[in-house]
Amino acid sequence: MKRLRSIWERLKEDVQVVFERDPAARSVLEVVLCYSGLHAIWGYRIAHWFWEHDFRLIARLISQFVRFLTGVEIHPGAKIGRRLFIDHGMGVVIGETCEIGDDVTLYQGVTLGGTGKEKGKRHPTIGNNVLIASGAKVLGSFKIGDNSKIGAGSVVLREVPPNSTVVGIPGRVVVQNGRRVPNDLDHVNLPDPVADLLRSMQEQIDELKREVERLKGVRPVDDPSQGASTTESPRV
Repeated sequence: MKRLRSIWERLKEDVQVVFERDPAARSVLEVVLCYSGLHAIWGYRIAHWFWEHDFRLIARLISQFVRFLTGVEIHPGAKIGRRLFIDHGMGVVIGETCEIGDDVTLYQGVTLGGTGKEKGKRHPTIGNNVLIASGAKVLGSFKIGDNSKIGAGSVVLREVPPNSTVVGIPGRVVVQNGRRVPNDLDHVNLPDPVADLLRSMQEQIDELKREVERLKGVRPVDDPSQGASTTESPRV
């Protein structure tokens, strides 16, 4: 009975977190029936129970069925904490050895994956209260620190300190502990080798034009005694 009460409390908690993080949620019935991210989390919790009790094939079958229904693929071997919120959901992938803390938010298109075929721990560890925005990819066995934010479309390939904001490809920390991180790269005046080459070619063309104009200034003059032409310097 105590176990059932615990499960019921966890289900209510999963529903409540939707209201806390999505202003579009209007009623419990709407959330339970219409939020695919919530369905994916509940499906994962069932599949994970079978995985932990060594019913691995059943666990995989459940996870694949949930993927078909929701567009969210969560491996049953992943370890996920409390109050995970998956908004919109479609295209989210969470790998087998991924670990996710409490109060994490994922948006559509997020991948928490690996970078190779190695065995063992190969997926990221996500700390508590982390937000990963649409289309971001976190690839490899490293940690995203607590209270961090990963910007939309970023590709993160190395560890992120706590209280950080990461953007870009590859991902780089731009804010840490509320302060902007200086960046040596001048994004306004980036090197452009193509433009440099075109500029060099234009300079050579201009030089050739000047040489042609100089040669045009030397006109040939006929010399009857020589039976040949001589040149006359331009008059000043």
